[in-house]
Amino acid sequence: MTTPYANPFWSPDPESAARSRIADFGRWAARHQGLEADLTDYSALHRWSVTDLEGFWGAVWDYFAIDADTPYERVLAEETMPGARWFTGATLNYAHHALRNLADDDTAIVALDETGSAYEVTGTRLRAQVASVAATLRDLGVGQGDRVVGYLPNTPHTITAFLAAASLGAVWSVCGQDYAPKAAADRFAQLEPTVLIAADGYLFNGTTHDRREAVLELARALPTLKATMLVDHVGLPGLSSNYPSLVLPWEEAATRTEQLTCAPVPFDHPLWVVFSSGTTGLPKGIVHGHGGVLLEHLKTLALQSDLGPGDLLLWYTTTHWMMWNLVVSTLLTGATTCTYDGSPALPTKPDILWELAARHRVTLFGTSPQYLLGMEKFGIDPSVHDLTAIRAMGCTGSALPASAYPWVRDHVGDHVQLASISGGTDIVSGFAGGAPTVPVLAGELSAPHLGVALAAYDEEGHPVVDEVGELVVTRPMPSMPLYFWNDPDGRRYRDAYFSTYDGVWRHGDWITLTGHGSVIVHGRSDSTLNRNGVRLGSADIHDVVERLPEIAEALVIGVEEPDGGYWMPLFVVLAPGAELDDALRDRIREAIRTGASPRHVPDEITEVPAVPHTRTGKKLEVPVKRLLQGAPAEQVVNPAAVDNPDLIEHYARLGAERRAQRLG
Repeated sequence: MTTPYANPFWSPDPESAARSRIADFGRWAARHQGLEADLTDYSALHRWSVTDLEGFWGAVWDYFAIDADTPYERVLAEETMPGARWFTGATLNYAHHALRNLADDDTAIVALDETGSAYEVTGTRLRAQVASVAATLRDLGVGQGDRVVGYLPNTPHTITAFLAAASLGAVWSVCGQDYAPKAAADRFAQLEPTVLIAADGYLFNGTTHDRREAVLELARALPTLKATMLVDHVGLPGLSSNYPSLVLPWEEAATRTEQLTCAPVPFDHPLWVVFSSGTTGLPKGIVHGHGGVLLEHLKTLALQSDLGPGDLLLWYTTTHWMMWNLVVSTLLTGATTCTYDGSPALPTKPDILWELAARHRVTLFGTSPQYLLGMEKFGIDPSVHDLTAIRAMGCTGSALPASAYPWVRDHVGDHVQLASISGGTDIVSGFAGGAPTVPVLAGELSAPHLGVALAAYDEEGHPVVDEVGELVVTRPMPSMPLYFWNDPDGRRYRDAYFSTYDGVWRHGDWITLTGHGSVIVHGRSDSTLNRNGVRLGSADIHDVVERLPEIAEALVIGVEEPDGGYWMPLFVVLAPGAELDDALRDRIREAIRTGASPRHVPDEITEVPAVPHTRTGKKLEVPVKRLLQGAPAEQVVNPAAVDNPDLIEHYARLGAERRAQRLG
């Protein structure tokens, strides 16, 4: 049986837990596998899921009635990391499964925006639009393996475009329009795309952002384009006549009368490319396959989150965060998903998301720790709205501090399961989180997800319990990347996850696995900037700031703080004769806002004498982060490896001053 949780923040109602999809799956799996264990008990179910990988993932396949055009020969033909071979011989298509459970007249997508307006897309309409866009792509020469990219906000157009590309066996990638054209091109140009799908603009914070010139600039940086579909999202006139490729209006592409056919592709055929933040150079293109995503997302959404027909999910995300990919997969479960275009907290209406959740009777609400902490800080009370339909809240992007849990209970509802989740773009899913049959403790993730052989390793590579260690996964998962784009020998892939522990995935998070089975996340052990769940590489910030003539060099750091806050200072080395006055600070902020990301404008801009580097010239981002968090200098960096060892004390002092300021 599951180890009892002392003083749980939330406990499952026994009758509701027994009716959950994960409990039904446990009973079904035990019966079909001939097991004597009580697989309605989460700890027993998890133990089976990681000790018998073939039995578990084969059961997921059968339970969800995966519709393969050709059957698989074996669930796991080769268990290696990297390089595991899953469901060999099977052919299928993700888009077919996303569309097969949608009743004709039921709502598949609810489109929301910050103005409060909404419209619904039925199953019939979504299938028709996907078929039409797929036919248009096919006419443009797009076929299996070709790349289709989107420069789009979070609207139903984006879901439609993705499913259309996937139905053809084409490879999809997308980023939001708040990315500067250069940042988008750094990602998309690697893929040599055939078609770009872009919007005329997007909404944010009460402003309509015209992105037509940005689309032009992006297209010029993508010489392989044959055509662009332009979505009239905010009502601006079309692109100028000097556009470098054929332009098709979305309305023309999406309103043809066509029959949808989904091309069967191998289980490990590429579905999409999601990009890393690009901390140390060009963003890495992480490739996931049709079958791995299909099974992983069914497990995560239907079992861990208990989503199914009649449910409505609203999770605030941008299209370049992996949560968008997961949110789209809501359709796999037969539930309805929401898209949202705009700011999550308008100055005039900071509770807009809660208002929409109440109006549309959302059952699963998803957000980030920074959002919840901001609601508490500014005195927002969601309970003025009727939130009784919300049965669970997902929260991810960083560690959710224990102090946030009572606020959710008091201002959202004591009936709500608060499921903090830890995962990543790398697996486009979660490693640990909640389940409808497991209690919740404040500040802790309830349990490792099914099928995730999670461990915490100490410095010697030994698993530890009730001690802080590196998050590792010791057995393969179907949604681990197939490979990195433009990494023919797999070296970059192996270096990213398997260079520390041979054959074991190291993710880059610090965690504690507790004796009662929960997981505590202590933050990233790398230097990725992660604000409100939106990841960005420090190189994107450095690039735009260091273009300013007054700036000789820059260093941006994202610091997770003990109370759950996130501090993002920018340190600048000035060019000779420059002065860091308010005017220069404003120019720096504007450069970051327009050239990199408006969500990553630093909290503070501070002049420093120099930026520390390794002897080979690499900025010491992770050591500086740890110094700012208060780690002893002797545990952070070897002075012999630094080009200017005197700087170690300087940054340690800045961290001490910051902590004293917060305590004061």
